[in-house]
Formats: sequence, C-alpha cells, structure tokens
Amino acid sequence: MKVVPLGDKLVVKRLESNDKTTGGILLPDAARQKPQQGRVLSVGDGLMLPDGKRIAHEVNEGDRVVFGSYAGYEVTIDDEKLLILSAHDVLAILR
Repeated sequence: MKVVPLGDKLVVKRLESNDKTTGGILLPDAARQKPQQGRVLSVGDGLMLPDGKRIAHEVNEGDRVVFGSYAGYEVTIDDEKLLILSAHDVLAILR
C-alpha cells in the first residue's frame, strides 16, 4: 500500500539502528536510540500559502534526510513502521 501525504507532509522510513556498540556489546531494543536519519518514500503537494499558491518541497522521493529526535508521527502500515513529518522538521538532506 502506498501512503500519500497531504500538503507539506513527507513519509519517511527510518534507517536501521546499530545493534552493537563500537566495543562489540549487543544492545537490547530498549537501549537503542532511534536513528535520526531516513529515506523519503513520498512527498505531499507542498505548503499552501494564504493566496492559494503552493511552495514545492525541497526534498524528493528517495532522498536521505536528517530530522529531530521527536519529529513527526510514527505509524505502522502493513507491518512497516513509517514516520510522517512536516517539511520544516527536516534539518538536512544527505547527498
């Protein structure tokens, strides 16, 4: 199922977190930090201005992005955890 975000929203899949420390210790799920990077799966139409015009997104599908720790809403669709973010929650695009 494809998730189509509305307006200035993006659908992002978080990148996998490390399950080991640099010293080789295995971390349980509760001790792992959620990654702050992800891959953009789909983008909305853009931000609607009061005059009815839209501002296009700076990110595209497939871009790797960085976002804040508590940014967006986590949803599960078809047993896959996705993150729905506003465009202003994206801090950078990694190229």
